[in-house]
Amino acid sequence: MLAAGSDMAAPSAALRQRRAAAAGGGAPEAPEKAVAGPAGSRAGSPPPLLSGTFWLTRIVLLRSIALLYFVAFLVAYHQNKQLIGEKGLLPCKLYLQNVKKYFKGKINLDALSYAPTIIWFLDWSDMDRTLDYLSLFGLATSAFVLITGCANMVLMSVLWVLYLSLVNVGQIWNMKLNGASSLFNPSGCRYSFGWESQLLETGFLGIFLCPLWTLSRLPRHTPPSSIVIWGFRWLIFRIMLGAGLIKIRGDRCWRDLTCMDYHYETQPVPNPIAYFMHRSPWWFHQFETLVNHFIELVVPFFLFLGRRMCIVHGLLQILFQVLLIISGNLSFLNWLTMVPSIACFDDSSLGFLFSSRRGGVKERVAQMQLKEAAREQLPPRYGCYVRKVVNISFGVLIAYLSIPVVLNLLNSRQVMNTSFNPLRIVNTYGAFGSITKERTEVILQGTSSLDPNDPTAVWEEYDFKCKPGDLKRRPCFITPYHYRLDWLMWFAAFQTYEQNEWIIHLAGKLLAQEEETLSLMATNPFAGREPPRWIRGEHFKYKFSQPGGKHAREGKWWIRKRIGPYFPPVNLQGLKKFYEDRNWPYPV
Repeated sequence: MLAAGSDMAAPSAALRQRRAAAAGGGAPEAPEKAVAGPAGSRAGSPPPLLSGTFWLTRIVLLRSIALLYFVAFLVAYHQNKQLIGEKGLLPCKLYLQNVKKYFKGKINLDALSYAPTIIWFLDWSDMDRTLDYLSLFGLATSAFVLITGCANMVLMSVLWVLYLSLVNVGQIWNMKLNGASSLFNPSGCRYSFGWESQLLETGFLGIFLCPLWTLSRLPRHTPPSSIVIWGFRWLIFRIMLGAGLIKIRGDRCWRDLTCMDYHYETQPVPNPIAYFMHRSPWWFHQFETLVNHFIELVVPFFLFLGRRMCIVHGLLQILFQVLLIISGNLSFLNWLTMVPSIACFDDSSLGFLFSSRRGGVKERVAQMQLKEAAREQLPPRYGCYVRKVVNISFGVLIAYLSIPVVLNLLNSRQVMNTSFNPLRIVNTYGAFGSITKERTEVILQGTSSLDPNDPTAVWEEYDFKCKPGDLKRRPCFITPYHYRLDWLMWFAAFQTYEQNEWIIHLAGKLLAQEEETLSLMATNPFAGREPPRWIRGEHFKYKFSQPGGKHAREGKWWIRKRIGPYFPPVNLQGLKKFYEDRNWPYPV
């Protein structure tokens, strides 16, 4: 892999010319004159940036990773207490206690391997405060890196450990069932949408971009390693190729070029643009599907075809992700997928992002390139040799952990969004291997009636922050933010409530009018009144209204048809044994 595109990380031809000029005994200015263009030849003009180095690339990568960490920790700070806190829908304290009990009541290597988290060693007496502190510490650290562009291995490791600790206690808030965790919670899956593992892998790569201690945007003794740069490229290669293969091997509509006929309407959380994109002509949807296959199945191989094609790859992948951001609310997935594509660009191609002012980062990089061309580098230090060993060891680790991932890509029974190691360092990825052809929604309703079966009972609906409910509410636009509960309601709609016991827990908390749980909702129809006596779940089929049609003129974005009950009416007293059997705190 490294050999296939080694020209991307090696000095450019221009840089070699400078070295040749320096070796020939020319004056210090000679190398600059040999390659400077018209603009570079003007007196006082900063020298042009050369290709083949990645000082500016590192700054952009680190700031991008920090931005995604910041969003992820912000989501955690706003929602973790309600989802996994002391009174959360699935308390993480109970989860850790069950893991500990399973491993003979000890926090041993097996328990740490199953659920790697520093929460094992923290105070459990006030789990809400512990979760908040972890999130706030992550927010502060990521904000520092984002603002300053400075990071070292210590700071990036802190971010990675903090987020890994939250991911591994989150339990069900994910996209894919994990059978092992059913040992410890009846809902049977774990916190982590596909992009959770992707952020951890991206963040792990970011650790090795940095010097150990130095906090500087341009640490002269620690140039960006070509091995790490290729680690990012290997990541985007696997993400895109995995996504393309899972589609071709999955739903027939990807092969028939009809999947986009359904995607905009049935995706987890549509936005307003998706409403109009859904009504595009059939030939346009087929064209979209073909473009998707080209970007995911062909373009990734551009990485290995030299510098120019690698840059083309980066441009196409970033443009593709921008289009996905515009047309859907896929949390920070598409933002995150742009990050490893940044490694396709060297200093010469990213120079336009930086100011050309005298003494700025851009000019300093150009000067460092000139000194390297004139062989004026500082003499090697002991730490440089240690760093080389670390970089080589890092490359060997990534290669070793990639073996099951590559075998999975080659397997006709490919699985997606799976980790083969507990630290989620190298993972498999993929999205929308199958497309739902109809959109169904679970609508929660409450009533104050004494008898839920009374035909005259008035049932009032709860609206969620972003998922479809109220027919007249405009679809939201929230990316890169993520409402975890809204996403899980989308998955629950094409399963049963027996497979999603947390939804009954949610109903109980709405019956008790718990403020923390209500903060996850957009509306509470019983605000300022007595709590409802009964809550039920109703199952509806939803479709976009026709733009300009009858329903649209009435202000409706959606039309719906009742399918039937999702779960029967429940009251707080009737749920008492349900809570006791699962050791969940009874709502008050």
